[in-house]
Amino acid sequence: MELIGTPDNPVPPDALISAVGAEDGALLRIARWSPIPNSRGQRSLGTVCVFTGRGEFIEKYFETIGELVQRGFSVVAMDWRGQGLSARELPDPGKGHIDDFDMFERDLEALRKQVLQFLCPRPWYALGHSMAGAVLLSQAHSGRSPFERIVLVSPMIEIAGRAAQVSTRVVIEIADAVGLGASYAPGVSRRSSMVEPFDGNDLTSDAKRYARNAAIVEAAPQLAVAGPTIGWINAALRITRKLADPELPRRTGAPILIVAGADDRVVSIPAIARFANRLKAGRLILLPGARHEVLQETDAIRAQFWAAFDAFVPGGREEAAALRRASDHEAAQRILNPPWWRRLFGARRHAA
Repeated sequence: MELIGTPDNPVPPDALISAVGAEDGALLRIARWSPIPNSRGQRSLGTVCVFTGRGEFIEKYFETIGELVQRGFSVVAMDWRGQGLSARELPDPGKGHIDDFDMFERDLEALRKQVLQFLCPRPWYALGHSMAGAVLLSQAHSGRSPFERIVLVSPMIEIAGRAAQVSTRVVIEIADAVGLGASYAPGVSRRSSMVEPFDGNDLTSDAKRYARNAAIVEAAPQLAVAGPTIGWINAALRITRKLADPELPRRTGAPILIVAGADDRVVSIPAIARFANRLKAGRLILLPGARHEVLQETDAIRAQFWAAFDAFVPGGREEAAALRRASDHEAAQRILNPPWWRRLFGARRHAA
């Protein structure tokens, strides 16, 4: 296994690549990074685990990984089974497939036992995008999460559009039950969404980062998957029905920060807001102008994400302080000034 860099997306230095054997023998690609010791000799502020969304891969998060390392964190990134260079679930490697999201949770447990437990300094934090958010929330609700704090970016609480309709759920369940689970879902693309034209995309408003991600797939097409199968959609609908239980967030004790784009058309923002408002220890921050992939967005939007991250994850505030000395001092102050954070992290509103 390897990590694949491109001129616009180099591999962060000193990566350690390995494979983790899942419960069923599937091999999962893992990459680790360690920070440079700071002036006080502190080697790490803890470990942040980066978990990707559906169809994504470690390489897409090189920029984010580098920023976490610069903040003083050790970083672990994993390709979910069926994605990136981890084992695929079907003979056709282009199909995005899973039988049940419980398999992802078992892979998280393999990561904990084989990597985090022996190789990664505590405390452990999770940073998960979209599909990963659903998996991390389900794990946290079960009481098995090893993470001190969880940061979710555009979590898949509910899929936007027709997928949420009862008629769609019934058709998908029937198709899966009669043996069509490994078939592409009707109407989905037979190629990665990362190679679709920028104009009209639902992922990001940043043309440069969009082109960078397309270049990764062009250089290494083996990393990408195309549209989801009927089985994947049925599994996703099952976990989103689970997350729709209004009691589930109230019984989830881990501190959770949710950051989402106000212009997201991939997942349901109203569903995310309802969920966040019921969390025992959680907050939702909506970023105006941001689409689904906040970490692939413009510099201004990403700066707001990092300000929220630094305020939420202990240890990250050193980098936040450095932002105040950055060249764009005025913009950094608008993001980081205390009254704004008191409004965001002040007294929480309980659901009616």
